[in-house]
Amino acid sequence: MLLKSNSFQDGQPIPGEFAFAVTHPETHVTLAANRNPHLTWSQVPVGTQSFVLVCHDPDAPSQADDVNQEGRIVSASLPRVDFYHWLLLDIPATVTEIAAGAHSNGVTPRGKPGPQAPGGMRHGINDYTTWFAGDEAMQGTYYGYDGPCPPWNDERPHRYIFTLYALATPTLAVDGELTGTNVRTALAKAEVLGRARLTGLYSLNPDVPA
Repeated sequence: MLLKSNSFQDGQPIPGEFAFAVTHPETHVTLAANRNPHLTWSQVPVGTQSFVLVCHDPDAPSQADDVNQEGRIVSASLPRVDFYHWLLLDIPATVTEIAAGAHSNGVTPRGKPGPQAPGGMRHGINDYTTWFAGDEAMQGTYYGYDGPCPPWNDERPHRYIFTLYALATPTLAVDGELTGTNVRTALAKAEVLGRARLTGLYSLNPDVPA
Protein backbone atom coordinates (compact mmCIF):
# COMPACT_ATOMS: atom_id res chain seq x y z
CA MET A 1 0.00 0.00 0.00
CA LEU A 2 0.96 3.62 -0.38
CA LEU A 3 0.02 6.22 2.28
CA LYS A 4 0.31 9.93 1.45
CA SER A 5 -0.83 13.30 2.78
CA ASN A 6 -1.49 16.75 1.38
CA SER A 7 -0.76 18.14 4.86
CA PHE A 8 2.93 17.14 5.04
CA GLN A 9 5.47 15.07 3.16
CA ASP A 10 7.07 11.88 4.42
CA GLY A 11 10.09 12.68 6.58
CA GLN A 12 9.28 16.40 6.69
CA PRO A 13 7.91 18.71 9.45
CA ILE A 14 4.23 18.66 10.35
CA PRO A 15 2.69 22.17 10.16
CA GLY A 16 1.50 23.68 13.46
CA GLU A 17 -2.08 23.57 12.17
CA PHE A 18 -2.05 19.82 12.84
CA ALA A 19 -0.40 20.03 16.28
CA PHE A 20 -1.80 20.21 19.80
CA ALA A 21 0.52 23.14 20.57
CA VAL A 22 2.81 25.61 18.81
CA THR A 23 5.67 27.74 20.12
CA HIS A 24 5.04 30.99 21.99
CA PRO A 25 7.73 33.63 22.70
CA GLU A 26 6.69 34.19 26.31
CA THR A 27 5.09 30.97 27.55
CA HIS A 28 7.11 28.58 25.36
CA VAL A 29 3.92 26.98 23.97
CA THR A 30 0.27 27.76 23.32
CA LEU A 31 -2.61 25.58 22.16
CA ALA A 32 -2.94 25.15 18.40
CA ALA A 33 -5.62 24.30 15.81
CA ASN A 34 -5.17 20.57 16.54
CA ARG A 35 -6.67 19.44 13.22
CA ASN A 36 -6.09 15.90 12.03
CA PRO A 37 -4.00 15.87 8.83
CA HIS A 38 -5.25 14.80 5.43
CA LEU A 39 -4.45 11.18 4.56
CA THR A 40 -5.03 9.15 1.42
CA TRP A 41 -4.02 5.64 0.44
CA SER A 42 -3.89 3.42 -2.63
CA GLN A 43 -2.69 0.01 -3.88
CA VAL A 44 -4.99 -1.73 -1.41
CA PRO A 45 -4.51 -5.53 -1.14
CA VAL A 46 -7.19 -7.78 -2.60
CA GLY A 47 -9.49 -9.09 0.11
CA THR A 48 -9.25 -6.05 2.36
CA GLN A 49 -12.41 -5.63 4.47
CA SER A 50 -11.34 -2.79 6.75
CA PHE A 51 -8.43 -0.57 7.78
CA VAL A 52 -6.92 0.47 11.10
CA LEU A 53 -4.92 3.68 11.48
CA VAL A 54 -2.38 4.15 14.27
CA CYS A 55 -0.40 7.34 14.88
CA HIS A 56 2.29 7.22 17.55
CA ASP A 57 5.36 9.14 18.69
CA PRO A 58 8.23 6.74 19.54
CA ASP A 59 10.32 9.60 20.98
CA ALA A 60 8.34 10.43 24.14
CA PRO A 61 10.63 10.76 27.20
CA SER A 62 10.66 7.71 29.44
CA GLN A 63 11.00 9.99 32.48
CA ALA A 64 9.15 13.28 33.01
CA ASP A 65 11.42 14.84 35.65
CA ASP A 66 12.93 17.43 33.29
CA VAL A 67 9.99 17.82 30.89
CA ASN A 68 9.05 21.48 30.34
CA GLN A 69 11.14 22.64 33.31
CA GLU A 70 12.89 26.03 33.20
CA GLY A 71 16.68 25.79 33.16
CA ARG A 72 16.66 22.08 32.36
CA ILE A 73 16.70 19.97 29.22
CA VAL A 74 15.36 16.62 28.15
CA SER A 75 18.54 14.94 26.98
CA ALA A 76 18.61 13.38 23.54
CA SER A 77 20.22 10.33 25.16
CA LEU A 78 17.24 9.69 27.48
CA PRO A 79 15.49 6.39 26.67
CA ARG A 80 12.22 6.92 24.82
CA VAL A 81 8.79 5.28 24.84
CA ASP A 82 5.68 5.26 22.64
CA PHE A 83 2.99 7.94 22.95
CA TYR A 84 -0.20 7.24 20.99
CA HIS A 85 -1.89 10.19 19.27
CA TRP A 86 -4.57 8.53 17.14
CA LEU A 87 -6.24 5.12 16.91
CA LEU A 88 -8.95 4.81 14.27
CA LEU A 89 -10.51 1.37 13.85
CA ASP A 90 -13.02 -0.26 11.51
CA ILE A 91 -12.39 2.10 8.61
CA PRO A 92 -14.53 0.63 5.80
CA ALA A 93 -12.72 -0.92 2.85
CA THR A 94 -14.50 1.58 0.57
CA VAL A 95 -12.78 4.51 2.31
CA THR A 96 -9.39 5.56 0.93
CA GLU A 97 -9.11 9.14 2.18
CA ILE A 98 -9.54 11.16 5.38
CA ALA A 99 -10.03 14.90 5.01
CA ALA A 100 -8.01 17.35 7.09
CA GLY A 101 -9.99 18.36 10.17
CA ALA A 102 -12.62 15.64 9.67
CA HIS A 103 -11.90 13.94 13.01
CA SER A 104 -10.37 16.78 15.05
CA ASN A 105 -10.63 20.55 14.77
CA GLY A 106 -9.41 22.26 17.93
CA VAL A 107 -8.33 21.21 21.41
CA THR A 108 -11.15 19.76 23.51
CA PRO A 109 -10.42 20.01 27.26
CA ARG A 110 -11.11 16.66 28.97
CA GLY A 111 -11.07 14.97 25.58
CA LYS A 112 -13.35 14.32 22.65
CA PRO A 113 -16.11 11.70 23.12
CA GLY A 114 -15.85 8.17 21.81
CA PRO A 115 -15.42 5.47 20.79
CA GLN A 116 -18.07 6.09 18.11
CA ALA A 117 -16.65 7.89 15.06
CA PRO A 118 -18.23 8.98 11.75
CA GLY A 119 -19.14 6.29 9.23
CA GLY A 120 -19.33 3.45 11.73
CA MET A 121 -15.67 3.72 12.67
CA ARG A 122 -14.26 3.57 16.20
CA HIS A 123 -11.83 5.96 17.86
CA GLY A 124 -9.33 4.61 20.36
CA ILE A 125 -8.04 6.34 23.49
CA ASN A 126 -4.91 8.42 22.99
CA ASP A 127 -2.20 8.98 25.58
CA TYR A 128 -3.20 12.52 26.53
CA THR A 129 -5.57 10.61 28.81
CA THR A 130 -2.59 9.62 30.95
CA TRP A 131 -0.66 12.86 30.43
CA PHE A 132 -3.49 15.04 31.80
CA ALA A 133 -4.58 12.61 34.53
CA GLY A 134 -3.56 14.97 37.35
CA ASP A 135 -4.71 18.22 35.74
CA GLU A 136 -8.10 19.35 37.07
CA ALA A 137 -8.82 21.51 34.02
CA MET A 138 -7.77 18.96 31.39
CA GLN A 139 -8.14 15.47 32.86
CA GLY A 140 -10.47 13.10 31.05
CA THR A 141 -10.61 10.34 28.46
CA TYR A 142 -9.16 11.53 25.15
CA TYR A 143 -10.62 9.69 22.16
CA GLY A 144 -9.56 10.26 18.56
CA TYR A 145 -6.82 12.49 17.25
CA ASP A 146 -4.81 14.93 19.33
CA GLY A 147 -1.68 16.21 17.66
CA PRO A 148 1.98 16.75 18.55
CA CYS A 149 3.04 18.50 21.74
CA PRO A 150 6.60 17.37 22.52
CA PRO A 151 8.47 18.96 25.45
CA TRP A 152 9.63 22.48 24.59
CA ASN A 153 13.03 21.70 26.14
CA ASP A 154 13.65 18.39 24.36
CA GLU A 155 16.97 18.07 22.53
CA ARG A 156 15.43 15.57 20.13
CA PRO A 157 12.89 16.28 17.38
CA HIS A 158 9.98 13.87 17.59
CA ARG A 159 8.71 11.53 14.88
CA TYR A 160 4.99 11.02 14.36
CA ILE A 161 4.42 7.74 12.55
CA PHE A 162 1.08 7.14 10.82
CA THR A 163 0.65 3.44 10.06
CA LEU A 164 -2.28 2.10 8.06
CA TYR A 165 -3.16 -1.59 8.31
CA ALA A 166 -5.35 -3.45 5.79
CA LEU A 167 -7.31 -6.23 7.48
CA ALA A 168 -9.07 -9.30 6.13
CA THR A 169 -11.89 -8.74 8.66
CA PRO A 170 -14.54 -5.98 8.83
CA THR A 171 -13.66 -5.16 12.45
CA LEU A 172 -10.67 -5.48 14.79
CA ALA A 173 -11.36 -7.50 17.94
CA VAL A 174 -9.65 -5.74 20.86
CA ASP A 175 -9.50 -7.08 24.41
CA GLY A 176 -10.03 -4.36 27.02
CA GLU A 177 -10.03 -0.62 26.44
CA LEU A 178 -9.10 0.78 23.04
CA THR A 179 -5.63 1.90 24.12
CA GLY A 180 -2.56 1.91 21.92
CA THR A 181 -1.09 -1.13 23.62
CA ASN A 182 -4.30 -3.14 23.34
CA VAL A 183 -4.87 -2.17 19.72
CA ARG A 184 -1.32 -3.14 18.78
CA THR A 185 -1.72 -6.47 20.58
CA ALA A 186 -4.91 -7.09 18.60
CA LEU A 187 -3.19 -6.18 15.33
CA ALA A 188 -0.43 -8.68 16.07
CA LYS A 189 -3.10 -11.41 16.20
CA ALA A 190 -5.18 -10.16 13.24
CA GLU A 191 -4.92 -11.15 9.60
CA VAL A 192 -3.08 -8.12 8.22
CA LEU A 193 -2.95 -8.11 4.43
CA GLY A 194 -0.74 -5.05 4.09
CA ARG A 195 0.51 -1.93 5.78
CA ALA A 196 1.84 1.50 4.85
CA ARG A 197 3.66 4.16 6.84
CA LEU A 198 4.01 7.94 6.73
CA THR A 199 6.26 9.88 9.13
CA GLY A 200 6.16 13.56 10.07
CA LEU A 201 8.52 15.51 12.34
CA TYR A 202 7.75 18.10 15.03
CA SER A 203 9.60 20.10 17.68
CA LEU A 204 8.63 22.89 20.07
CA ASN A 205 12.26 23.62 20.93
CA PRO A 206 13.43 26.69 18.94
CA ASP A 207 16.99 25.35 19.13
CA VAL A 208 16.00 21.98 17.69
CA PRO A 209 14.15 22.55 14.43
CA ALA A 210 12.33 19.53 13.06
